[in-house]
Amino acid sequence: MVFDLSNEKDRFFSRLASIPGVHPKPSVGDWILLSVEKPRELARRVNRRLNPDTMNVPRGSEKTVRVHVRDPKINEELLRTLRELVA
Repeated sequence: MVFDLSNEKDRFFSRLASIPGVHPKPSVGDWILLSVEKPRELARRVNRRLNPDTMNVPRGSEKTVRVHVRDPKINEELLRTLRELVA
């Protein structure tokens, strides 16, 4: 299935913003930077549950993780996982 990356990024960004404790920041390209508490712990837990490259902690950035905008099905799986882990 082909999807429009720009539209999916906007949709994914707004869905991420609806999760308490997750604060997406304006980002370029096909990545979204998220401000979160305990970024290393969250990234470790998400990557264990989904895929080792789902979320990473950028160097030199405090309290942030970044996620790659993928197809809508994979993004929805990440959204469900984040809701469970930050609840």
